[in-house]
Amino acid sequence: MGQRGGYHLLNHLLRLQPQWNLAEEYAIAPVECLSACNRPWVVAYAAPNKTTLMFGDLSPLQSASSILQLAEQYHASADGLIPRQERPDILKKSILARIPPC
Repeated sequence: MGQRGGYHLLNHLLRLQPQWNLAEEYAIAPVECLSACNRPWVVAYAAPNKTTLMFGDLSPLQSASSILQLAEQYHASADGLIPRQERPDILKKSILARIPPC
C-alpha cells in the first residue's frame, strides 16, 4: 500500500482489528509491492492450499470493514474461492487476480 490512501486503509484496518473475531488468525501487514501499480489500495488474501485472491481500487475508508468480512469468508472456505454474489458489495467488482494454490 504505497500510496498515501493505502496507509489510511491500513490504519483503519488496524483500528478495527482488536474487535475482529479473527484477529489472532490473520496478519494485517503492509507490503512493498503487489505489482498493481495502476490500481492503488490493493489487498490480497492467501493461505496454504487455497486460491489467493487479490483486489484493487479500494476506497481507503469505506472498504476496511468489507475487507475483514471477506477475510472471514475466505477463512471459512475450503478452497479460498468466494462467489462474486456472496462477497461484500465493495469487493464484487474489484478483483484483480485469482491465483491457484501451489
